[in-house]
Amino acid sequence: MKLQSLNNTKGYKKRKRVGRGDSSGLGRTCGRGEKGQKSRSGSTIRPHFEGGQMPLFRRLPHIRGFKARNHKNWTCVNVSSIDAAFEAGATVDAQALIDKQIISSVDYGLKILAKGEISKAITIKADAFSKSAQAKIEAAGGKCEVAE
Repeated sequence: MKLQSLNNTKGYKKRKRVGRGDSSGLGRTCGRGEKGQKSRSGSTIRPHFEGGQMPLFRRLPHIRGFKARNHKNWTCVNVSSIDAAFEAGATVDAQALIDKQIISSVDYGLKILAKGEISKAITIKADAFSKSAQAKIEAAGGKCEVAE
């Protein structure tokens, strides 16, 4: 292999040589147009400047509050939806709820909430229960088991 036998497969872009006559295509105004701020030498317009118009970041409403980095997204299910989907004596856990299409997945953990009524004795295995949900389940003859 010799230097003269090497060839550039990518090619290269020719440098823009401005102010070298009208026939070059970049003579006289050198591709900057006529008058104006951007035609002057040394001119820079700061990023996101909109010509004096109220900038986008000031037109948008101020976002209040914050989102904690250690926030836990519980998957919540109410006792009424469990009562409607399962028979008496059934054992309900996260996989059973996914199979019945009550929930699609469990992010952090499964929590049972107390909205609605439960009339059947059902054993429920979840990561957390609200106090009122636990009271309703046990009043109906069911059991609450905290999964590990």
